Amino acid sequence: MRSTPVPESCDLPERLDAAVTALTELAGPAVSFVVRPDPESVTEARHFALSRLTDWDLAELADDVGLVVSELVTNALRHSGRAVCGRPGDDVHREGVYDDPSDPLGSAPSAIRLRLVHKNPWLLCGIMDASQAAPRRKEPDYIAETGRGLHLVESFSVRWGWRTLPHGKVVWALFRSP
Repeated sequence: MRSTPVPESCDLPERLDAAVTALTELAGPAVSFVVRPDPESVTEARHFALSRLTDWDLAELADDVGLVVSELVTNALRHSGRAVCGRPGDDVHREGVYDDPSDPLGSAPSAIRLRLVHKNPWLLCGIMDASQAAPRRKEPDYIAETGRGLHLVESFSVRWGWRTLPHGKVVWALFRSP
């Protein structure tokens, strides 16, 4: 199955560019969830996002955001590491890459983090990880059980993209409440 790298987001409208920047600033207005290196963390990240949507009266976005969060967290867990040995993604949780500023003891460092920013009517969702490699979109294979994640992200969000960060990247998706 052929895959192609997705071009990095550039020339974004000013407000979206500022929002993506705010999404990556750990001290900014975004809420944050540390993703543990465990497959169960996909479910935990989705539940975190859905509970924030409820808090923000955005329940109508629950299905779309839940699906996109699941896909992006799964991709980060599978593909974001540069493992020397073992499975790809084994080293995505390098100590101290994205330390949690709300945790002064540094007991929750993680290289994968879900971030959400809400400014009515928009919701911006991002997954930060320790790899600077571009997301890769696969050609759809209707028989395969995997490989449709970025197509789903594109289908269920208004817009999506990614940006290189000093210690990795953020893959983001934008949603609008009706």
